[in-house]
Amino acid sequence: MRHHLAARMLVGLLIGVVLGSLAHAGFADAPWLVGFVKYVTEPVGKIFLRLLFMLVIPLIISALSLGVSGLGDFRSLGRIGLKTLAYTVVVSTIAVLLGVAFVNVFKPGAGLSPELRTRLSAQASAAPPPAPVAGTSGADFVIGLVPNNVIKAMADGDMLAVMVFALFLGIGLSLTRTEPARRLEEALEGLYDVVMRLLGIVLQFAPIGVACLLFTLAARLGLDVIRQLGAYVLVVVGALAVHQFIVYSISVAWLGRMSPLKFFAGVRPAMVTAFSTASSNATLPTSLMVAEENLHLPSHVSRFVLTLGSTANQNGTALFEGVTVLFLAQFYGVDLTLAQQVSVAFICVLGGIGTAGVPAGSIPVVVMILGMIGVPAEGIGMILGVDRFLDMCRTTLNVTGDLAAAVVVSRGEEHPA
Repeated sequence: MRHHLAARMLVGLLIGVVLGSLAHAGFADAPWLVGFVKYVTEPVGKIFLRLLFMLVIPLIISALSLGVSGLGDFRSLGRIGLKTLAYTVVVSTIAVLLGVAFVNVFKPGAGLSPELRTRLSAQASAAPPPAPVAGTSGADFVIGLVPNNVIKAMADGDMLAVMVFALFLGIGLSLTRTEPARRLEEALEGLYDVVMRLLGIVLQFAPIGVACLLFTLAARLGLDVIRQLGAYVLVVVGALAVHQFIVYSISVAWLGRMSPLKFFAGVRPAMVTAFSTASSNATLPTSLMVAEENLHLPSHVSRFVLTLGSTANQNGTALFEGVTVLFLAQFYGVDLTLAQQVSVAFICVLGGIGTAGVPAGSIPVVVMILGMIGVPAEGIGMILGVDRFLDMCRTTLNVTGDLAAAVVVSRGEEHPA
């Protein structure tokens, strides 16, 4: 079913691009084309985007808080838990910074003429108003992370503050070992399940939404959209490859004292499974098998790290989200300040903890960040059209990262008797 949906989204992308480009080439300013875009394809695309925006708040609250509470009781996490948490935060940060660097160096979203970009931005629908970046100093930024009214933060679209609240909620759930707290956790799990089900329903309409969004873009841009999309895919794959084969090689050799050649030879079955399923959760049984049989890691360490990592150590997802947001900002000519880029990076690191380990689980987070920084969300149609392939690539990175984390955390740990 997921493969079928991905194929239909790709077909939607091709239909939208081909028909939109033909319309742009032959009838660029024809009244009927302007009306068709204004009253048909653009409204349908907007409805699809609003459905995604609608699910963002409940998804962030439930997924991120459950991801943090899943770390276990913070008073008894012990050495293994703390090592896992520290490694996850550091490597996820490296992944996001690598993606940000690639976008700023190669500028895949640049190249449109100023006139065309101005017209495109003027015709794009408004995303939710960007949340203001608190102050200009580092102190003001940190203060602004803590909401004084979480409901107001949700209404204002201040997603950084909402995510900080979700982090605190997860910590509170982990520390509060009472029956009512467990019922609240179960309620959040129910909310998460419902939101993911609704997301699946919305994505069933994605081929139509993608076709309409891409027709609107291609009718206004012509074939330029293909060049921009190709540059974006190359930048994402290039950044993922560098993180996969350089960062992970350094981490397992330096911190885990294991040969990178031995590591990659051992994890090959898990990488193949991850690439074919595009799901960290579906790959978990294979990851557990290769960790114990091929890498010979202590079972109590590998089971803890890999189970947690299938949802909370999504390096590839964090990198993808950062590249995608900055690419679309470049595409629409939205200049981001250093503070805004720091905000994007921070959210992407947290998103790596709270993003569902299932295909397309990161799309609502990307849509949310676009709204936060004031980037028109129509560009997500381009991303959805090629997301299946990129999802397969970033899931492979996620799973490899979980196994690398298991190698690093296992160093110094004895096998159980």
